[in-house]
Order: sequence, then C-alpha cells, then structure tokens
Amino acid sequence: MPGFELLYQAAALCLTYPDDDFRARLPLLREAAPQLREFADHAAVTPPGELAAHYLQVFESTEGNSLYLSHWRGISQEHFQELYSSHGLELTGGELPDFLPAVLELAARTGNTDVLTEHRADLERLGSRLAGRGTPYASVVEAVHATLPPGPATG
Repeated sequence: MPGFELLYQAAALCLTYPDDDFRARLPLLREAAPQLREFADHAAVTPPGELAAHYLQVFESTEGNSLYLSHWRGISQEHFQELYSSHGLELTGGELPDFLPAVLELAARTGNTDVLTEHRADLERLGSRLAGRGTPYASVVEAVHATLPPGPATG
C-alpha cells in the first residue's frame, strides 16, 4: 500500500525495545507519523526504565502478546527469510525474520505488504489483546492494522 512507508518504519521503531536510540528518535517519529503521536507522547514522558520494564512485561513475559508472526500461525522462518532474499535484503542484528518490526521495515523499504496482509487477522488479535491490557502499544499495532485491506467476510 503506497503512502504508508513512513508509518511502517515508525511503527517498527515503536515496537522495538525502547533504548537510548529509540528515545533520541521520538521527536522525529512524532512528526513523521501522526497516527503514532499518542504512543510517542506517552513514551516521551515515561521514565526510560519504566518504559523498558513495561515493554518486557508486555512482549516478553506475557504469553500471547508475541511480536513474532510465526507465533500466531505455523509459518516457517524459511518462508520469511525467502521474502527478504527475494527483495535483496538481509537481516542483521540477530532478530528472527518474522519479528514484526523487521517485517514492518521490509514493507517500508519495498512497499510489499503481502506478509502484513497475510497476518491481518493476527495483527487485529494482537491489537485487541494489547488494548485489553491498556497498553499504549495497542495504538501502534492498531495503526498498522488500519492500513491493511479488509479481510475476507466471515459468515
């Protein structure tokens, strides 16, 4: 989907561990992606240690809030790796290829939203779970989900 590249790149940053680099980019993130201002404003006023602890609590110690797309569906890591390779990209930094921020960066760089669209229902479920927990990360996932075409009608 053309036009969402900045949002996807900004959402990728929001969904990574909030380190010093993340904090330094908050003002730019806030301006580049107005859809994420609620999250950016929250992150800007939350003490770094508290924000980091919240991230770990939400994504690493709470079952069901995984940022790894294969968690939601049994798709192999090779499937994701092939997607990066088909665009001439290589993952660095040690993350698995199904890590949502990496997939968002792929979409931002290539314009290919196939994997995001394929996982539309999973992103909706993740966003709902996060909203139910009252975490500001919900608004990030919901902003990405809102860019995707509607899923098939269920009846």
